[in-house]
Amino acid sequence: MTKGHASNGETNPASAGPKSEDHIVMLGTKAAHERHFLARLVGYCRRNPAFPIGLGILGFLVAFAGLGRLLWPVELAQPLSSGPYMPPNAENPFGTDTQGRDVLAVTIAGTWLTMRTGIIAAALGTAIGSALGFASGYFGGWVDNVVNWIVDVLLTVPAILILVVIAASIPGQLSSLSMAFIIALLAWRRPTRQVRSQVLVMRNMGYVDTARLSGMSGFEIILRELVPNLLPYLVAVFVLAVSASILAAVGLQAMGLGPQNEPTLGMTVYWMMYYSAFLQGLWWWIMPPVFVIILLFVGFYLLSTGLDEFANPRLRQDNHR
Repeated sequence: MTKGHASNGETNPASAGPKSEDHIVMLGTKAAHERHFLARLVGYCRRNPAFPIGLGILGFLVAFAGLGRLLWPVELAQPLSSGPYMPPNAENPFGTDTQGRDVLAVTIAGTWLTMRTGIIAAALGTAIGSALGFASGYFGGWVDNVVNWIVDVLLTVPAILILVVIAASIPGQLSSLSMAFIIALLAWRRPTRQVRSQVLVMRNMGYVDTARLSGMSGFEIILRELVPNLLPYLVAVFVLAVSASILAAVGLQAMGLGPQNEPTLGMTVYWMMYYSAFLQGLWWWIMPPVFVIILLFVGFYLLSTGLDEFANPRLRQDNHR
């Protein structure tokens, strides 16, 4: 009996051996894949230095806005939180503006609000534009005619003019979220045109014909075949849409058509012009928000430039040869 219990409690080396070997092989394969991914990422960054530089700039702004909200009281961005016209000092490192708002708190909160507005508007615009572009490019016919006609008409009218009319027509106070939805009303136009042009080429490729012969419907082909192959391109489209949405938000707010009670970067520029900060020599109020706006556009420009190879299959193929 004792031998029986002992034999039952012992581990069979013959049965444990293959499992251990398989586990070791899996770990080795995973490590090899990780090394291969890192090597490809490093190689991509070397070929496209704009990508890591742009990503670093935007990462710095995200950290500045995110950590700044934790390390610095953003409630100081409200009027009369400090004395007005104060140059940089120990209590207010970036000084205060004419309304007694701490400029550092305004810059932190404004960076967060402006980036959030651009990302929300771009996400909505890219989603709507991609859906219309896929449908228009793949199905063609009257769907393509209608979508293409609407996009052509809207692209002939300056977007800022339409947005000014819409923003001025809305009663009550605007918020940064409502600004995002207003900008999203026109943010889908260029993504629609860009995605449609890609789908017009892809719909006649061999794997799409094979999917049709297998009995897949048009929507299944779009979701299972076209969308996965266009994901890198959609990422690049989204990055450009974020930059364009931030530009639209800053432009509208700089004209006073924005959230009056929120310290966005565009509204900060508006208050600078309203209170003649340039003429009064309030350099500490002017420099931080303007510097952040410049960094935003430079960062998104470099990131979109660095994503050219990622979004363009021909460039990827040429660099892998």
